[in-house]
Amino acid sequence: MAWSELDAMNRRLYREDDELNLFQIYKYMRKIIAIGGGEIGRAGYPVETTEIDKEIIRLTGKTKPKMLFIPTASLDAPGYVEDMKRHFGGRLGCEVDVLLLLREKLSKRMMTEKIMGADIIYVGGGNTLLMMKTWRKYGVDKLLERAYKKGIVMAGLSAGSICWFRGGLSDSVRKNKDNKTDYGKVSGLGFIKALHSPHYDFEKARAEALKKIMRKTFGVAIALENCAALEVLDDKYRIITSKPNAKAYAVFWKKGECYKIEIKQVEEFRPLAEILKR
Repeated sequence: MAWSELDAMNRRLYREDDELNLFQIYKYMRKIIAIGGGEIGRAGYPVETTEIDKEIIRLTGKTKPKMLFIPTASLDAPGYVEDMKRHFGGRLGCEVDVLLLLREKLSKRMMTEKIMGADIIYVGGGNTLLMMKTWRKYGVDKLLERAYKKGIVMAGLSAGSICWFRGGLSDSVRKNKDNKTDYGKVSGLGFIKALHSPHYDFEKARAEALKKIMRKTFGVAIALENCAALEVLDDKYRIITSKPNAKAYAVFWKKGECYKIEIKQVEEFRPLAEILKR
């Protein structure tokens, strides 16, 4: 892959007659867009992630891609499904299908056809621990790995961003001594070799919790604020946002000191290894 060619494509505005060229460039690349959080227009809330969502679509090289929404973490919430169809289907022109693992009994063949037939797999937010346990129970984790290696665009926010990493900071793990929700680590699929914290600005206790957990965790954590996303193409990355002040950070310990380094938003893709080393 000629990265100069890819960067040149990214500096151009998307035009409909670029569709074939984009498809050829991106077809076999491994693609992830992990979003720190944000609203997609549920009742009473604004749409916040549209610019990131357009990039998810652009990576398919298609104007009307097939999106598979996986709402396991929200217990297959019907309202969430309708919000996704309204946003990605109605506003952005995707053909939206849904994988309901908790409300429907699907054969392995049906699950395989849905996952491997998608252009985009978008994982919704909710209970990360329950989601990962359910995926492993039904073999969805292995199917998602196949889809990732095939070059299908993998995306999602909150629990749906944690899943692409080695693990993540989640509030779905345990209660503290006062029976209030506490933060802990949940294992993900491991496509990105780092820990991950979404909602880094939105939930104020997350920063301290991540600092504490990283003291006992090897490597780096990627912390994303709402409306910030990590876009990964093969072994390259960049930060994209749908709000001007949304930020991303690399968090790690070194020689007894915790570092929080802002990952700058730049247009060009950079080697992923740059932010994964301590």
